[in-house]
Formats: sequence, C-alpha cells, structure tokens
Amino acid sequence: MQFLDQCKIYLASGQGGDGCVSFRREKFVEYGGPDGGDGGRGGHIIFECVAGLNTLIDFRYQQHFKAGRGHHGQGSNRTGGSGDDIVIKVPAGTQILAEDRETVIADLTRPGQRLQLLRGGDGGRGNATYATSTNRAPRKFTKGYPGEELWVWLRLKLIADAGLLGFPNAGKSTFINAVTNANAKVGAYPFTTLKPQLGVVEHKGVDFVLADIPGLIEGRPKASASAIASSATSSAAACWCT
Repeated sequence: MQFLDQCKIYLASGQGGDGCVSFRREKFVEYGGPDGGDGGRGGHIIFECVAGLNTLIDFRYQQHFKAGRGHHGQGSNRTGGSGDDIVIKVPAGTQILAEDRETVIADLTRPGQRLQLLRGGDGGRGNATYATSTNRAPRKFTKGYPGEELWVWLRLKLIADAGLLGFPNAGKSTFINAVTNANAKVGAYPFTTLKPQLGVVEHKGVDFVLADIPGLIEGRPKASASAIASSATSSAAACWCT
C-alpha cells in the first residue's frame, strides 16, 4: 500500500431545485387555485472521521466531489426531493486546510466525528406560496439557490504504530523497503536515514504504520520514548496529489 499524507480536492454542494407553477384542475371542484410545490434542497458535503483508515491514498484516484442537485417542485403541492449528500470518510488526525495551506478549517481527531463543511442550496418557492387574498392566481416562482464550492487541502497528522530502532547500517531501511512500498534510501555507509521514513504494512487483512527511525549514535544520551514517538509524526516519503 502506498502512503499519502497530503492532497488537494474540489468540493461542491448541490444546487436547490426550482419551484413549480401549477394550478388545480379537478372535476367537481368549483374553484381551482395555485398548487405548485417548492423545490428540494441540494446535497451537503459532510466529512466523517472513521476508524481503520491511516492514509489518504483513496483521494489519489478521486479529487472531485459534487453533491446531488435538489429535485424541482411539482403540482398538487408536492415538494421536490432533496439532493443526495456526499459523506467523505477520512482517518483520525486529518486536518482540512484552506487553499492557502495555512488556514485550518477543521481538525478531525476522533472516530465518529462529523462535520458539514458545505451546505446545499435551498430550493425555490412554488407559486402556491405566493397566493394572497388579492392575488389568487400567482404565476410567480423562484429558482433554486446555488450550492457552495471550495478547493481544500487534506493533511494527515501521521503517528506511527511501530518504529524500527537500532544502530546505523543495521538494516532498518532495507527491512521497511521489503515489507512496505516505502522508498527509503539504502547505502553502504552510516546515517543514510536522516529523518523518519513511513510505510504501511499489510498482513492478513490488517494494516499498520511502520516508521524507520534514524540510527542511534553511540555515546550520546539515549532518546526518550516520547521523543522517538514524536519524531515519527512527519513523513519524508509523502506522495502528493493535486
């Protein structure tokens, strides 16, 4: 499995449906009247944080997400159906950034967390809503309101599930290249790994993140476990998607 920790995607919520112009025409009904229904609202764009994901690789193959448009209103005071919402599932630790890649819009940190990022457009009004005592046969209606659109960056704050610790030239980079799709530098000299390399291991339907930590230097103070864990939160082998 390839690792992807940052990507750019396009989002668009659905446009609302148009209102309807319609009049009652029924047998044995002496007085008719307007009965055009309202349009349905457009679909929302919703982000959901789910467990079991640890990469954004799915967004390499799909970068455009457009919610469904609301249906138009119909006669007999029938309101149009709402457009289909789009629920985008992301792993825990995903940040949603503005196009400038600096402004943080949202930070999804726990499974089950949901965020409605873009709201669908409201539906237009049918002519039945414009009927008054002085205007009993209105032919007025409104079109559906447009949805919202936005380019955003998704950035995954990476935390490794396991790390490889050891002296230089112990074979850590060779091992992570063998069990994952990482492309860590391998050389016949010490300290070829200067910063952590991450890869995803798949085995019997289970996957986890493995980090290759730079070699320990003999004679220097031993790094604490928390420092080693924090050093594995950045990816030097990230794949980019625009």
